[in-house]
Amino acid sequence: MLGCKSGMWMYFILLKKTQTIFLNRSTTVLSPDRREGLESRRGKKEQGHHSSAGGKSVLAASGKQISRKTVARRLRGGGLYARRPVVCVPLTRQHRTARLQWCREHHNWTEQDWACVLFSDESRFSLSSDCRRQLIWRESGTAYRPENIHEKDRYPTCSIMVWAGIMIDGRTRLHLVANGTMTGQRYIHEVLLPHVCLFRGAVGGKFVFMDDNATCHRTLAVQDCCLDSEGIQRLVWPARSPDLNPIKNVWDALGR
Repeated sequence: MLGCKSGMWMYFILLKKTQTIFLNRSTTVLSPDRREGLESRRGKKEQGHHSSAGGKSVLAASGKQISRKTVARRLRGGGLYARRPVVCVPLTRQHRTARLQWCREHHNWTEQDWACVLFSDESRFSLSSDCRRQLIWRESGTAYRPENIHEKDRYPTCSIMVWAGIMIDGRTRLHLVANGTMTGQRYIHEVLLPHVCLFRGAVGGKFVFMDDNATCHRTLAVQDCCLDSEGIQRLVWPARSPDLNPIKNVWDALGR
């Protein structure tokens, strides 16, 4: 009996110690300066949550004022960092549904399927140098010396617009759009007939033409009088959809 009582007493002492440790840990986790991280995670999905707003909520909940640096430090400790949000166009439920449907329709396409697609696009290039892409060697603290400054007009003084198309094993000529304005009629006579129709004849019936949803690309004359009459299949994109056009990489390389 004595041994049984002694064992129960030791179990009681161990249980009390465990409860004490648990309570101490709970107190540490829910301390005012760490409460910010918890509340920031809870409100992460809310639009435009900021550390300043979180600090006010901690003050209202705990009655203690904490500094902005403490808030930032605790957030970093919890795996949250201040970053610029990704910007996109406003999307409705219909836009998102159309995007998902498009992905489901094309996720099984093979390399042979994509090899029949001509990706096309227009792009505008400034004829003046782009200082943001150039690097210079200078000493620290000399950024504003005249020899380290490149002059550039706020708005480009001269630019050109070009059109081109690429495939896995081929490309069109680089077409210069005179006067820098593309219309539906110009699109037919300067792009579709002299360039796209040639690729349609070379590839055959599996040929697919990709262009974006620009107004000049979606006129009735373009669709009815040119694409349909020439038997050109168009890769349809949902409204407000990122076309993920690989020719964007070509434009970036040319811009350098």
